[in-house]
Amino acid sequence: MQIMLQIDPVKRRIIDGAEELFLKYGIKTVTMDDIARFLSMSKKTIYHYFKDKNEIVNTVSTTHLEKERLKIESVQNSSKNAIEELLQLSKCIRENINGVNPTVFHDLKKYYNESWDIYMHYRSHVFYYSILSTLKNGIKNGYFREEIDPEILAILRMEEIQMLFNSEAFPRNKYDFKVVQQQFADHFIHGILTTKGKKIYSRYLTKMKNNETSN
Repeated sequence: MQIMLQIDPVKRRIIDGAEELFLKYGIKTVTMDDIARFLSMSKKTIYHYFKDKNEIVNTVSTTHLEKERLKIESVQNSSKNAIEELLQLSKCIRENINGVNPTVFHDLKKYYNESWDIYMHYRSHVFYYSILSTLKNGIKNGYFREEIDPEILAILRMEEIQMLFNSEAFPRNKYDFKVVQQQFADHFIHGILTTKGKKIYSRYLTKMKNNETSN
């Protein structure tokens, strides 16, 4: 996937506006009229840039996931070690899921096959390999246990994140998604740490709590 660096500002506005509506209300329920009304723009203008809603959904999916890829790349380049990588990636996930309608993935899978394929490609070619790389580096540097299978645990971590959007398992009127995500991440990380890793992880948690208290 390649991010569109040179893009007409009106087209960019349509993409950003549609993304905001999709994440808030789900994809299926948002109409072209809704997008036009939200942007105070005529449908004629929207159709000048996009032939239909399906094309908008595909474009939003591509650009959104490219932004996610760049975030992951930034985290991996700036983190001091594998533990910090996992913590920073978990923080990105918490920020991303805040306010996201859990029907988004259901809508993609059921009604927008091309966009679902875009997401699955990202999941298996970007997200999976980023987690796999982090786990392998953590094992190499003595932070994660040598006996873990990084390929299996990379898949487990992806499935945990996907499960966050299962409204039957975690209905939003009962569970705070940020808390659920934090519980998942803490459980996952504790299960792979060596004694050396536990000491570093504990220091990071203390630092994070202190930062939250000061803010």
